[in-house]
Amino acid sequence: MFSKILIANRGEIACRIMRTAKRMGIATVAVYSDADARAPFVRMADEAVHIGPAPAAESYLVADKIIAACKQTGAEAVHPGYGFLSERTSFAEALAAEGIAFIGPPVNAIAAMGDKIESKKLAKEAGVNVVPGFVGEIEDTEHAVRISAEIGYPVMMKASAGGGGKGMRLAYNETDVREGFESVKREGLNSFGDDRVFIEKFILNPRHIEIQVLGDKHGNIVYLNERECSIQRRHQKVVEEAPSPFVTPKMRKAMGEQCVALAKAVGYYSAGTVELIVSGADPTGESFYFLEMNTRLQVEHPVTEAITGVDLVEQMIRVAAGEKLPFAQKDIGIDGWAIENRVYAEDPYRGFLPSTGRLIRYRPPEARYRQAPFPSPLEGEGGAPSGAEGEGFAAQAAAGAADPSPKPLPQGERAKSAYIRVDDGVAEGGEVSMFYDPMIAKLVTWAPTRDEAADLQVQALDNFRIDGLGHNVDFLSAIMQHPRFRSGELTTGFIAEEYPEGFHGAATSEEVRRTLAAVAGALATADADRARRIDGQLAEDDDVNGEWVVRIDGHDHAVSLEDDAITVDGQPVAIALEYTPGDRLVEVELYGEDADDDEAEPVASYGIQLAPRRWGYRMTTRGAQHEVRVLPAHIGHLAQHMIEKVPPDLSKFLICPMPGLLVALHVGEGDTVQPGQPLATVEAMKMENILRAEKTGTVAKVNAKQGDSLAVDEVILELE
Repeated sequence: MFSKILIANRGEIACRIMRTAKRMGIATVAVYSDADARAPFVRMADEAVHIGPAPAAESYLVADKIIAACKQTGAEAVHPGYGFLSERTSFAEALAAEGIAFIGPPVNAIAAMGDKIESKKLAKEAGVNVVPGFVGEIEDTEHAVRISAEIGYPVMMKASAGGGGKGMRLAYNETDVREGFESVKREGLNSFGDDRVFIEKFILNPRHIEIQVLGDKHGNIVYLNERECSIQRRHQKVVEEAPSPFVTPKMRKAMGEQCVALAKAVGYYSAGTVELIVSGADPTGESFYFLEMNTRLQVEHPVTEAITGVDLVEQMIRVAAGEKLPFAQKDIGIDGWAIENRVYAEDPYRGFLPSTGRLIRYRPPEARYRQAPFPSPLEGEGGAPSGAEGEGFAAQAAAGAADPSPKPLPQGERAKSAYIRVDDGVAEGGEVSMFYDPMIAKLVTWAPTRDEAADLQVQALDNFRIDGLGHNVDFLSAIMQHPRFRSGELTTGFIAEEYPEGFHGAATSEEVRRTLAAVAGALATADADRARRIDGQLAEDDDVNGEWVVRIDGHDHAVSLEDDAITVDGQPVAIALEYTPGDRLVEVELYGEDADDDEAEPVASYGIQLAPRRWGYRMTTRGAQHEVRVLPAHIGHLAQHMIEKVPPDLSKFLICPMPGLLVALHVGEGDTVQPGQPLATVEAMKMENILRAEKTGTVAKVNAKQGDSLAVDEVILELE
């Protein structure tokens, strides 16, 4: 076994790998760029080596710097995580030339499966179902247009070396192909160093299913069931779960056996994932097709670990060291249900625009293990609770906490209660940079049933506290509660179909608004009383104002507090409020008609985050943000007579909606533009964003040039 390994990655996956290595008694080495000098994964490692400036192309993607760090520290092996160099054959070959082990598959398998064009040919030869399409070199945009017409719309254009949702465009017509083909080529070149593109038929009502495979160097290969990854946005996965609510045992066996056959055809070992597209319109569930094989660890691997009890990182390390798999296919079962949500630095209330900046406050939910996530299927199961309250694993380890990996319990003593797992690589006060992926954390819940796992997700998401930048926690909570998600009727079009006008918060009932109004009135009264006491200028018998007008999402409510009784719009509201002035997290319990009964149980509860405002609060609860304005009653009733301030018309300006790099300008001064026409392309967090004209006009002035780094709200061009 290795005594020291280097992790050629950053963020949460680096922390994740280090946790397993620490449990195995293996020393770890981190490599870091200027942007990550104070990141948790750097502090978590036993040693750390600086490898260059923030851009990945000058640091994490430079193989020579990784190899130099190995030589400097004496690392015997490299785990590449995912992304960056994880699927570069040249990197694996360079390590081999230096006598450094690569914790991943053989070079020939990476080459065969990393090229999506060649992988489809191999899959077809191995007897795997493949999607109809053009597998070959595409010369230019005109060639792409002809191919697309021959296949029949809609089609998907994909970078041959792409992955992670990058280098992909869906085209419904010729215009889409002409607009998107060059972007796909650029994303492929910028992210993967390869601008080749292939085109295939887009399957209608598709579900995205993937099979986890694991093999050793002795010819043993197993599949560890499937993951459902259908809920995506811009072809990037948002929610993953295992098993799939759609896949039957017969279908699982057929998929798994085909994927193992493909892995054997290329001599595969280590962990890998075969991605499949399934037609949800086929009631037999037999219409599944090969998409690609990812020859690395996947972001969503924790849900597979949760239902199988296999630590995939540990097995990757053991396989690289030459050990055999300790189990066979017959030993792999399915225990319970696991769901993973990706918490991203993006603002769903602003069209999911990337959000960068400092994490002023970061408090993930308590990581609660009530069973071990990684017991061997052959050695019994179990685990003990671990994890410091209110901290993610990365924060614990960085602070010098005890190893958070759970320890096995004796045979047969596995607890069956649900658990929460938080994989993160950020810390309060740290920066989310424009140079890397926008993921903040992965939230994983396990429970005996799917509904219980989803309920636990809602509870845990309510307890996330993130301030300083936009995040998608509300959006994830809304998905977890959505009736269609609960029914299991999922397709890759879920988000576009259920939120066609974008996400504006979960639906809020009148009862919930009245409850929040009562909370806002109680908080305002408590703050007013605190101010009175601190000021010390008012007589003790002076009454504190308890009459308020509370506006929530455009709805006004009259709130009155008297002798601890609260009425909203003349109706009593019974709440139990745990609140300390200055706290931002308020726990609220709502009681029904039996509120006066000491043994009464709450009929609903809310975890509410408060961001103080001069005029009130912003409350976040159950997948929705509420702008709350609280005014004394005698002032609040006059507010309706105030003149509404009309925002200025900015439609003649093309404003950059996020910090990023201007990679293309599609128009120049004097050009006439039409609504929907592409004007500029901005790259942010490794994704290209096309900015379009909102109205007809003529370009009067261009304020930026290709290659410029743009700030948020910077004016790119102006129309006459």
